[in-house]
Amino acid sequence: MARKFQNFINGKWVDAKSGKTFENRNPAHWDEVIGTFPKSGAEDVEEAVRCARKAFETWRLVPAPKRGDIMRAVGDLMVARKEDLAQMMTREMGKVLTETRGDVQEGIDTAYYASSEGRRLFGHTVPSELPNKFNMAMRVPIGVAGIITPWNFPMAIPTWKIFPALLCGNTVVFKPASDTPATATALVEILTAAGVPPGVVNIVHGGGGEVGNAIVGHPDVDLVSFTGSTLVGKKILEMAAATLKRVSLELGGKNAQMVMPDANMELALEGVLWGAFGTTGQRCTATSRLLLHEKIHDTLVEMLVRRVNSLRLGDGLKEGVDVGPCVNESQQQTVQSYVEIGIKEGATLVAGGAVPREPDLAHGWFYRPTVFTDVLPHHRIAKEEIFGPVLSVLKFRTLDEGIRIMNDTIYGLSSSVYTTNINDAYTAIRDIKAGITYINAPTIGAEAHMPFGGVKQTGNGHREGGWAVYDFFSEWKTVYVDYSGGLQRAQIDNYES
Repeated sequence: MARKFQNFINGKWVDAKSGKTFENRNPAHWDEVIGTFPKSGAEDVEEAVRCARKAFETWRLVPAPKRGDIMRAVGDLMVARKEDLAQMMTREMGKVLTETRGDVQEGIDTAYYASSEGRRLFGHTVPSELPNKFNMAMRVPIGVAGIITPWNFPMAIPTWKIFPALLCGNTVVFKPASDTPATATALVEILTAAGVPPGVVNIVHGGGGEVGNAIVGHPDVDLVSFTGSTLVGKKILEMAAATLKRVSLELGGKNAQMVMPDANMELALEGVLWGAFGTTGQRCTATSRLLLHEKIHDTLVEMLVRRVNSLRLGDGLKEGVDVGPCVNESQQQTVQSYVEIGIKEGATLVAGGAVPREPDLAHGWFYRPTVFTDVLPHHRIAKEEIFGPVLSVLKFRTLDEGIRIMNDTIYGLSSSVYTTNINDAYTAIRDIKAGITYINAPTIGAEAHMPFGGVKQTGNGHREGGWAVYDFFSEWKTVYVDYSGGLQRAQIDNYES
């Protein structure tokens, strides 16, 4: 019998007030029910926010190094449970076990980084323009943070948001994706076991329309951090404007890998295979476009098609599997629709482009890794985020032309250039409009101690990861101490002759 899961509010596991539930299933074996979860609504969010607001008054007073100690304990518990967490994640969303282990490790790294930031929430002291006066700026907690996360990195991305939020002294109301609620529940269990007090972290399961909107629109939620589609991100920003709450948006991407004729071809091939088909292409940083210089285009396409056709699809828990399923039927259908669009636009389908028919894949939402050539920059498959195992190959003649094609999209998350020419590398670093640029590495992959995020319609300017995310989850407070014993007037012309 499938396990029954619950919301976690004020330190207690509770059902949705409506009593409604939804099922969570394995995308590789859709007949396998992992568990049932509360189908929550605004009334559940209301209770969670109320408890988080109350808990904030005590949590904000816990010294930051002590909050860091809890983050360290969280990391230790994640290490102990790493394999179980990875296997659960593979069952929930399908990516292969080596990838889900990496997902958990990213959370571990983020926990240990957060623990050290408890002693590095630096402020500034600066000279005053007036005598016998002390000036400083310090970081303070903000309040209740609404955390809304996607299904493709169900451990790493919540830790990117929740750990800095807690370390800075905020409390959390967490809505995970409905496709991966079990991994999110495990994270909350670990936070509780590590010593996070009741009410400081609350999880409310359910749909975006009911739970997500209720979080964003709640007047007692002070800031919202969201990762997901650009369309939904824009709606969140509009809703949040009503209360002027702080919002961090990490949205879509249409990332490109460019290969120059002097590049190491084998290295570039390995990079695009990993970038395009890792996580079944279901990453905001996935390599969706491959830009090939005309001199090496045909050679690399031939190498690519041969390797793509040898990729093994299957259950991510099995040894030797390279590519897992799409997360659900809807995502599989989206991929198929874009393949049909690519064909109608005149691109040439050279690999994949179909739902596999093998019996052992029939009960999951699999799709063959797909490659199009003869793609033009204006084609929809070169412009729109597909979020699946579909790669569009475009040809260019010069570095400048390649960079223009790379920048010709509303997104600007990740980018990659393969070259051994240092001048070309630094020109690309300067001119590519993206928040992340890799040289001789694929577009995917993030390190916990570095800022993560993009430009243009990939987000609204904030960054996750590294030191930058702590600025989002804390507020600057300026303090003046005048010990002159008399009235000193700043912003008055004190330079009168």
